Amino acid sequence: MAAQLVNWTVRRAGIDDAERLSNFGRRVYGATFAADNDPAQLALYLEGSYTPEAQRSELVDPNISTLLVCDGSDTIAGFAQLRTGPVPSCIDDPTAIELWRFYVDQAWHGRGVAAVLMDAVLAEARLPSHACSSVWLGVWERNARAQAFYRKYGFAPVGAHVFMFGTDPQTDEIWSLTLDA
Repeated sequence: MAAQLVNWTVRRAGIDDAERLSNFGRRVYGATFAADNDPAQLALYLEGSYTPEAQRSELVDPNISTLLVCDGSDTIAGFAQLRTGPVPSCIDDPTAIELWRFYVDQAWHGRGVAAVLMDAVLAEARLPSHACSSVWLGVWERNARAQAFYRKYGFAPVGAHVFMFGTDPQTDEIWSLTLDA
């Protein structure tokens, strides 16, 4: 059986993508975390984070860069968001940018989509407009698959913080990567 070839494109999301991004985020985030979490907490989180209104707000926020990886028909296969702002105390670099969200549709796991998206994220982080020398992220302490992926790119754990999943406080490990020039 021949491998399916796809010409991936990575582009910045625009305000017109808000509803599609909301639907994608709800579906993929839900599929990723439903099995290990209380459905009521998942519903609370999704309602606060993945509505068209929430996505519109994020898409116009100058502190958030949203990247979409799409197939040839502009179907979203994954998205990532970089966010500038305060860094946790365990991050030594005050210029660090946060890789806030990074999700790939499960149908595309293991097929190179995440690598295409991560390469675009790191290229975005290196832009002079961000003026940062490192990237940090929070990854759920129980998400071994994501941790293995981040480790492959050179991220390493440096601390932890509380992530509110609905009203359930969970532990996210904080990982960091120093960018080379």
